[in-house]
Amino acid sequence: MIPGPQIARALADLGVTHVIWVPSSGIGAWERALDEAPQFRLLRVCREGEAWPLAAGLILGGKRPLLMMQTTGLFESGDALRNVLFDMQLPVFAVVGYRGYLIEGSTDSARRFAEPLLDAWGLDWTLATPDDEADALARHYRWCQAAGKPGVVLVGEGMR
Repeated sequence: MIPGPQIARALADLGVTHVIWVPSSGIGAWERALDEAPQFRLLRVCREGEAWPLAAGLILGGKRPLLMMQTTGLFESGDALRNVLFDMQLPVFAVVGYRGYLIEGSTDSARRFAEPLLDAWGLDWTLATPDDEADALARHYRWCQAAGKPGVVLVGEGMR
């Protein structure tokens, strides 16, 4: 997984103003670097369903937030996601820790349902490989922002 300082630099280079955060075991390693980055604010929420409307308010206020959560949190927050992305039509972008993705032969249901769920919602998403995480995130974020669309980057989690 990409080191925290590298992901913080990538987000700063993208002009992200706020990172709305519910850590997981994988992306949780980034917390210190995200918290110490002076270019954006790290906002912690209790549940993922709170993250989407918070991002909506920031976008409406002229900011550029980015969400970070794990796949199980993505599932939990479906109704808030639906409302913000589809009813309000706001281009919220999320980095989602793809639970169990790096575990060969994993039968984790979070792994099994992540991609089909994103497809069912019609979201533009990409998978960031461990060798390409920062670049994949930056490419997809820029594309989604230019297109005015919401997007997701799945970041593999688990032991190799």
